[in-house]
Amino acid sequence: MSQWLRKKIISVMGNVYVWLDKGLKHETGTILGEFIDADLEAKSRRELCNHIEDKFGWERDSFWKLESTQKIRLCCQKARQMQYKNNSPTLAEGVFK
Repeated sequence: MSQWLRKKIISVMGNVYVWLDKGLKHETGTILGEFIDADLEAKSRRELCNHIEDKFGWERDSFWKLESTQKIRLCCQKARQMQYKNNSPTLAEGVFK
């Protein structure tokens, strides 16, 4: 299956997912043991993406339009950068594997 077709199918499925997600009542409280602030709990999926874009100075809808795996990969990179901001890792620590 070509990459173009795969991307189109994922795009359609993603739009269906977002539409279905709008109708869900999401649980509130902690996520994986992490307390979530009420203002973030109240935001929609798009509002959360806009919030991330605002916080990192990215163009409007740039994060929203990323594929799911790209969003996760980008957030992992940003988390790594934040974790090591004052304590730069070395290659010997295996961070860059």
